[in-house]
Amino acid sequence: MKIVVAVKRVIDYNVKIRVKPDNSDVDLTNVKMAMNPFCEIAVEEAVRLQEKGVASEIVAVTVGPKAAQEQLRTALALGADRAIHVETDERVESLGAAKALAKVVEAEQPGLVILGKQAIDTDNNQAGQMLAALTGLPQGTFASEVAVEGGKLQVTREIDGGLQTIELTLPAIVTTDLRLNEPRYAKLPDIMKAKKKPMDVKSPSDLGVEVASKVKLLKVEPPAKRQGGIKVGSVDELVDKLKNEAKVL
Repeated sequence: MKIVVAVKRVIDYNVKIRVKPDNSDVDLTNVKMAMNPFCEIAVEEAVRLQEKGVASEIVAVTVGPKAAQEQLRTALALGADRAIHVETDERVESLGAAKALAKVVEAEQPGLVILGKQAIDTDNNQAGQMLAALTGLPQGTFASEVAVEGGKLQVTREIDGGLQTIELTLPAIVTTDLRLNEPRYAKLPDIMKAKKKPMDVKSPSDLGVEVASKVKLLKVEPPAKRQGGIKVGSVDELVDKLKNEAKVL
């Protein structure tokens, strides 16, 4: 079975985000970029399925600028066999990415597609569901456990009431949650080998899709600074402040 794994280039989660002085966007100058943490989990799960003999090939895919090839090479170092880069300098939103991925899925005909449930930059949690709608494939979101048995996919997913296990017919789409696995670190020999693994570069026009965002970004602001707490002398004073100052009562 072939597995397609989608990965995304985002600001490293350890970096403190800065907003441009004109509030037009996030400042990316000299900022460390990395693979989205949920995408790392998706790659790890694909590699584990390959190690179990379930998967025969892993194809890593990303939609983004030329620099995103760095994250594809990381996926190759972690165990992916080859990569596809849909190169664009446009600002890509969830729907645009899903359209490009749908064309890749149509061409590759994988038995399973794995994505992170969301990216830590936009936090939309949309691409996996949109991809399922565009391809007409069954989906299992927020997966905390995945198992392939008898040509069926068992997905344990996290819901408000606890855990839910669903059975999907392959091919299918899965989005990963934090508890699915713990990603491994790429070893130096694997990093060197990744440089020689094949990477196919395509443009959105090659796939016959338009990925440019239809959403206009108006303004970006940092979170408001939290004010220090205060001590109150009595319950009556606390209630008064909650009513008249915080206005939560």
